[in-house]
Amino acid sequence: MQAAPTELKKGLKQRHLTMIAMGGVIGAGLFVGSGTVIGEAGPAAFLTYAITGLLIILVMRMLGEMATANPSTGSFADYARQALGGWAGFSVGWLYWYFWVIVIGFEAVAGAKVLQYWVDAPLWLMSLILMALMTLTNLFSVSSFGEFEFWFAGIKVAAIVVFLVLGGVFVLGLWPGKDLDFSNLTQQGGFFPNGIGTIFSAVVVVIFSMVGAEVATIAAAESPDPGRSIAKATNSVILRIAVFFVGSIFLLAVILPWNSADLAASPYVAAFQQMGIPYADDIMNAVVLTAVLSCLNSGLYTSSRMLFVLAARREAPAALMEVSRSGVPRAAILASTVVGFLCVIAAAVSPERVFSFLLNSSGAVILFVYLLIAISQIILRRRTSPEKLTVKMWAFPVLSFVVVAAIVAVLVQMAFDEDARTQLLLSLASWALVIALFFATRRLRNRAPREAVDQAPGPDGAAAQRVLVLANETVEGAELMDELRAIDRSGAARYFVCVPANPIDTGQAMHQGAAFVWQATTEAAQARLDRTLELLRREGLEADGALGSYKPLRALADAVDSFHPDRLVICTLPPDRSAWLRYDVVDRAREAHDLPVTHVVVQSAAVGV
Repeated sequence: MQAAPTELKKGLKQRHLTMIAMGGVIGAGLFVGSGTVIGEAGPAAFLTYAITGLLIILVMRMLGEMATANPSTGSFADYARQALGGWAGFSVGWLYWYFWVIVIGFEAVAGAKVLQYWVDAPLWLMSLILMALMTLTNLFSVSSFGEFEFWFAGIKVAAIVVFLVLGGVFVLGLWPGKDLDFSNLTQQGGFFPNGIGTIFSAVVVVIFSMVGAEVATIAAAESPDPGRSIAKATNSVILRIAVFFVGSIFLLAVILPWNSADLAASPYVAAFQQMGIPYADDIMNAVVLTAVLSCLNSGLYTSSRMLFVLAARREAPAALMEVSRSGVPRAAILASTVVGFLCVIAAAVSPERVFSFLLNSSGAVILFVYLLIAISQIILRRRTSPEKLTVKMWAFPVLSFVVVAAIVAVLVQMAFDEDARTQLLLSLASWALVIALFFATRRLRNRAPREAVDQAPGPDGAAAQRVLVLANETVEGAELMDELRAIDRSGAARYFVCVPANPIDTGQAMHQGAAFVWQATTEAAQARLDRTLELLRREGLEADGALGSYKPLRALADAVDSFHPDRLVICTLPPDRSAWLRYDVVDRAREAHDLPVTHVVVQSAAVGV
């Protein structure tokens, strides 16, 4: 008999999580895109980063409140599902996955462009090499992902810290041959050279450079103490954004004129060159490459775990729950990688049409996810008992509604921005498609099953001698117990109970994070099996059993091969509540096995021991 598959390995240590959290908000967008923001908003650009950072901090605080109140789950799609219904959880899960798989392709192309600074090779070839290397890293083990991300993030953090220290010394006049000088904040047209409104309009660009802080809450689900890790990650995001983003952008605005061409091209390189640091371009290009690889690495990790959780909830193919011997969701990683490879190919074949379309269709998706997280926190806060709120959203409900209003305002701003309008419209189309898929698949799953007619025990009416029982959430049902007692009142039969260890059927898919779902599933299924066997043996029946594959038909086939039964008993919930009947498990079992099959429907509550 095959028990539940190998569970995800909890290979992330606290130092991994700390550095993932610290580096999660530092992407290539900060090192490269900040020059564009300064060029749009002027010296006041650091206020744009402060406003955007405050919004991200509040979203993380909301997420932290929900995560610590329910620390067993590592997927914030669950919070949307609990608060707003299945469509919201389905939307968050698939939109977040889609966002990150597109990021994977984009970062692979960006990394290849950085490599072209040193290596003269085709862009598509280097993109594919980077994709392959990061895929192998994620496939090897979760600890290898943690180690790579630890060092990648460490380099990013170190680069920013070095810039903050050297830049601070430079602007304060402590640098050799340099006096205290903040004139760049007011010269060249003043503090708001393009108007005060630009510090708000630039939020549309800045918010995407801060995406990634929430990755730490997913990674925390694969640590020994999820609740503590999530709380630390969400609380520390405040200091990281204040120092790394606001502090460094302020220094850039002081060191260089806001309308400098060098600043627009590569702001940190320009600042280091202004300070006279040798080899500044080589150093910062290496840092940018590290940031790109870090984002690519995190994107593969995050998208694969989200896909794994979706599969555990039957919102993605069950095969994506396959876990390798090293404890990683191999199928989910490869599925996410395939999309990334397709993006790389699109960038090579049709960069202006197909690749641009893919980027635009995911451009505003993360805002939709944040919006659903915020709405979910408002709803779930009112349902949560006070003793579970160890981390609370500040000034609830005022700041929670402010977050919702701010996200909606950013979306409205995108609608009026000619450059961002296409992203918004295509992203809305992506969301509409996801919702349509949810209702289409739900209708398919809820279709009426074919009539399941019980077969007689045998042609001569004799009692079966070896009875194989397939059941999961119904294994303790009173109707099943009555059927088993009636099969052989003389007590001569031998029973074998097979319980497929499935996260949905045991209820664990809704309450456990990706790293814990198989462990909790196995424990819950084993407990049910033990109680059922004890009850049968207490009545003098000869009974044995085992856990089976999470796929019920596979579990049944394995049990038939090992037990060699004379008769099958398959127990399910009523058609409107039974996942097995939606997938025709009873009818397919009749077709696959030349044995009498009895279908038992359980209506009542489980029998206690």
